Amino acid sequence: MTTQASKRDYSLLGESGRTAVETGLAAAEWYHTDVPRKEMKALMQRSDTPAIRDTAIWLGSMLVLAALGTYFWGSWICIPFFLAYGVLYGSASDSRWHECGHGTAFKTRWMNDAVYQIACFMIMRNPVTWRWSHTRHHTDTVIVGRDPEIAVMRPPDLLRLVLNFFGLLDAYHAMIDMVRNAVGIISAEEKTFVPDSEQPRAIRIARIWLVIYLATIATAITLGSWLPLVLIGLPRLYGAWHHVMSGLLQHGGLADNVIDHRLNSRTVYMNPISRFIYWNMNYHVEHHMFPMVPYHALPRLHAMIKHDLPTPNPSIWSGFREMVPAFLRQLRNEDYFLKRELPPTARPYREEFHAELAPAAQ
Repeated sequence: MTTQASKRDYSLLGESGRTAVETGLAAAEWYHTDVPRKEMKALMQRSDTPAIRDTAIWLGSMLVLAALGTYFWGSWICIPFFLAYGVLYGSASDSRWHECGHGTAFKTRWMNDAVYQIACFMIMRNPVTWRWSHTRHHTDTVIVGRDPEIAVMRPPDLLRLVLNFFGLLDAYHAMIDMVRNAVGIISAEEKTFVPDSEQPRAIRIARIWLVIYLATIATAITLGSWLPLVLIGLPRLYGAWHHVMSGLLQHGGLADNVIDHRLNSRTVYMNPISRFIYWNMNYHVEHHMFPMVPYHALPRLHAMIKHDLPTPNPSIWSGFREMVPAFLRQLRNEDYFLKRELPPTARPYREEFHAELAPAAQ
C-alpha cells in the first residue's frame, strides 16, 4: 500500500505541537499494564545500597583508568585505558543523570542530586534545562512537536546519527547552549518547558561550567599537553558511542504520536557490561510505563509484566538489525514505522489507534 507522507514539524513552537494539544495527544492518559498495588509499592521501594555500590564502581573505575592512562601518557599503552575511561565518562554519565534526575537511583535525596550534577557536567546537559526537558519527554513521549528529546526525526538524518557516535554534533550544540545560557539567554523552546523561576539557575550553572572548561583549556595550554582535555571534556566525544548506541534503541523506528509505550519504546536484552553502563534502561518500555521504579528493580518489573508487552529484542544486534532498515524506509516514506506485535496474553492496543496505525505500518 502506498501512503502519502505527512510532514512533521519537530519544533516545540510549530504546527505539530499545536495539533497535538488540540487533538488531546499532549499530556494524554497513557496505557499502563495492570500491576497489583502491593507489588508496585514493593517495586518502587528506594534503596541507597545498589546505587552506592554501582556509583563506587563507576567513579572508582574512572579514577583507576585515568591514573593508568596518565601514567602511560605519551605511550600507545595509554590508549585502552583512556578508551575505557571515555565510555564511563561519556556514556555511563548519560544513564546516571537520567536515573538521578528521576530521583529514584538513591533513597537519599542529596545523593541523587550530587550524582545528577556530576553526570550532567560529564554528558554536557544543563541540569536545570534537562530535568524539565525530560519531564516533558515522559509526559509526551515521541509526540511530534511536544517531545524535546526525540533522537531520530523523520525522515532520519543518517549523517547526524553517524557523527553523534563520536559526540560531534551533540557536544557542539551543547557547547553553544552552554555559552548562550552563560550570557543570560534562555531560548524560546527552552521557555516552553523550563519554568521562569528556574531559568536564573540554569544560567548560573552554565556560567560555572564555562569557567571550568576555560580553566581546563588554560591548563592544557600552560602545560603544552592535551592531557587535561583528554580527562575533562574530550571524553564526551570519544566515549559517546555506547550511549548513542543504546539511546537509539529506545524509540528508533517505532511509532510516534501514540499513547501506548508498547508501540513507541523498545526493550532489549543486553550483556551485563552494557547493562551496568546503561543502568538497566534497556528495559525501556517498563521504564516509561512506570518511571518511578528504580533502575535496580526494572528486571523484576519486566518479569512481572512481560506477558503484556512485545517480545524484547534478544540483543543489541537484533535491535539494530530491525531498526536500521526502518530508518532507510523512512527516507522514502516518513510515515513508515515498525509496529510491535503483542503476545496473545496482552491487552490490545487502544481501539482508537488501530485504524491510524495499520496503514502506515504496511
